[in-house]
This record gives sequence, structure tokens and C-alpha cells, in this order.
Amino acid sequence: MNPKLIYIADDEVNILNIIKSFLTKEGFLVETFRDGRSLFKAFTEKKADLLVLDIMMPEMDGYSLCTAIRSISSVPIIFVSAKDSETDRIAGLTLGSDDYLTKPFSPLELIARIKSLFRRIELDTACRNEPEIIRAVDVTLDSGAKTATCRGKNLNLTLMEFNLLLYLVQNRGRAVSREELLNKVWGFEVITETRATDDTVKRLRKKLELAESALKIETVWGFGFKISGETVE
Repeated sequence: MNPKLIYIADDEVNILNIIKSFLTKEGFLVETFRDGRSLFKAFTEKKADLLVLDIMMPEMDGYSLCTAIRSISSVPIIFVSAKDSETDRIAGLTLGSDDYLTKPFSPLELIARIKSLFRRIELDTACRNEPEIIRAVDVTLDSGAKTATCRGKNLNLTLMEFNLLLYLVQNRGRAVSREELLNKVWGFEVITETRATDDTVKRLRKKLELAESALKIETVWGFGFKISGETVE
């Protein structure tokens, strides 16, 4: 199997060098960029398998870069930024990134998240040979096409949003813990301090509300989430 190619954009040289060093030791191919515009130009000429993006960069910031990339590709994107407010995380994830890490961060955690994203992609590819259609209230999920529609209208979910919603629907009737979601959806093998589940649920709720869906995701305080409402196969 050919090694995965990862592009990293950050205006801090030290961070670029640290991330590149750790990823290279893990067997990844890595190319680094000091600004968003340079990475976007390189991506249009040669696609990478995953992107790690800072937000505050010259030429083209991470938000603008993510939006531009999403217009042409569904490549996995992880934000790594000093912007650590809830609004910043939600903004980054809403634009289509798959994960969000705040600085300072552990390079080992970044590697774990990258590997989990690649595992999910491999599993998703394998499952496409056995597509499944599941209906939950007024939402229809197609596991083969990785699409979710509400009364025929596409909800435009990212891969992680779709996978989380699918897992909750498949486990309807019970509450699913945050730890279980991190393990089954993100592929984390250990409990990791992250708001990935909560941030993704917030984005899902917003998209369901905009579509005026009757499907609800309830919070089980101190534990996790569950689907509410009657569901049918």
C-alpha cells in the first residue's frame, strides 16, 4: 500500500517541523506550507490524502482555505489552531472540517486522530459493497452513498456527521455514551479529551432544524446522546 500524503499549512515553522517529524516517523509522506494559498495551489495540482490546517495564516486563512477545498474535494481536514473558543470550533467544523485540535496539542494525539480518520475511510469503502437504507422518522440514511435526506431534501452532512447520525439511529432505543461514539465513529481506542462528539451533534441538530425534521438528538446529561421519536426500517 502506498504511503498516505499529508499537506500541512501553518505560519509557525516550529509547529510545521514538529508535526512533519512525527508524521514522517509514522510512515506518512508530508509536504508543508507557510500559508493557505500555497497549499491550495499545490492541492489543485496534486491531491493529498489528508490536510492539517492552521486558521490564522497569511494570504488565505484556514476558514477560507477549508471552504475552497470543500468546493472541489471531500478530503479529510483537521484544524489545529490557537483559537479555542466553542464558537471557533463550531465554525471550523461547520465549514466541513472533520476534527479540531487546539494549541498547544500533543503530536501523538494528532497522529491518533489522523489514523482514526483513515480507518473510518477504509471501513466506509468496505461497507459500500453492502449498502443499507435506514429510515428514522422523516430522515432516510443511505450507508452506501453516505447521504442523509429529510423528506427528499439532502441534509449535506459531512462524513463524520453522517457516521455519527447513522450510529445513533442504528442504536436507537438506548443512550450511547460519548466514549462509545469516540471508539465506534472516530476510531479512538482510548478515551481522549475531546469535544468532537458534542461539536458534531450541535452541527447535526442545526442541519436537522433547518430541514424542519422531526428527528431529534437528545442529550443524556453526563453520559451521551440518543435518538428520540418513532423510527422505522
